[in-house]
Amino acid sequence: YITVDIDRLAAARFGLNISDIQLVIKTALGGMNVTQSVEGLERYPVNIRYPRDYRNTLEKIRQLPVITAQNGHIPLSELADIRIEQGPGMIKTENARLNGWIYVDITDDDIGSYVERAKALINRTVQLPPGYSISWSGQYEYMVRAVDKLMTVVPATLMVIIILLYLNFKNLTEVAIILGTLPVALTGGIWLLYILNYNLSVAVAVGFIALAGVSIEIGVIMLVYLNQSLKEQISNVAKRGETLTVVDVHQAVITGALKRIRPIVMTVMAIIAGLLPIMFGSGTGSEVMRRIAAPMVGGMVSTLIFSLFLLPVIFLLWKTSMVNKDARLTANRDKE
Repeated sequence: YITVDIDRLAAARFGLNISDIQLVIKTALGGMNVTQSVEGLERYPVNIRYPRDYRNTLEKIRQLPVITAQNGHIPLSELADIRIEQGPGMIKTENARLNGWIYVDITDDDIGSYVERAKALINRTVQLPPGYSISWSGQYEYMVRAVDKLMTVVPATLMVIIILLYLNFKNLTEVAIILGTLPVALTGGIWLLYILNYNLSVAVAVGFIALAGVSIEIGVIMLVYLNQSLKEQISNVAKRGETLTVVDVHQAVITGALKRIRPIVMTVMAIIAGLLPIMFGSGTGSEVMRRIAAPMVGGMVSTLIFSLFLLPVIFLLWKTSMVNKDARLTANRDKE
């Protein structure tokens, strides 16, 4: 900065006041709008100031003439102390305190991890003078706010899912079996994020929440038809006057699972096909949309595998154990 510190006593000796000297400085260095050029509907200000050769060095600025009331010419250096000083590019305040901003661009790391490491390093190496403090803002601040909200939204979402499942099945074991799709679905989404080198973000969290709902829905579809097939098998066995056996349960599970292969595969393929254009798209907002779609694409693949291969097996093991338990209880009653 070029600082012009006006000497009031010197200005008074020559019959000048502060505004007279400031007018000279303003006209010579900053320029002054003296009129306006009118060209149709356009208006252009006309600005005048000294030529560059008269003001391009500190010494020339000191020699700028100031005209007194008696038409005398005095160099500006006789009326002010002119010097170059270092200073902030802009003076900013926040919460009634002066502050300075340091902008950091991150390329190969996520914001949360970088800020945590930076905080630890600053705490170890920087001793702040009294009255100074450091705060982290920008995208990190937005991320912290979003995480705080997700800490409420995610548990609430899971609780609503559990309540709805229990109201539908009235059995905690079946609810637990369906909830088992969540870890498997999340695993597929996490693997795809790892392959694509995506960091955890708010958009990714939104994708996982959507994935949780869809994976639960697919698990419900499979479990409902397994129960329906088992009930039909029990009814047929009762009509024949026989007792339900493990073989009957096995056959019911196979029949129910086969009926749901095409609907589940069609559902998963439709979701993946709808998300692939987003995954490989470009344009405004594509970076965020890709991170929402990636967990769902990876999670749908793992959900498909779990629903078709693992969920029927878990259901079979559960129902088989119940049949064996009933058989043991019947055998004990016969002995008695």
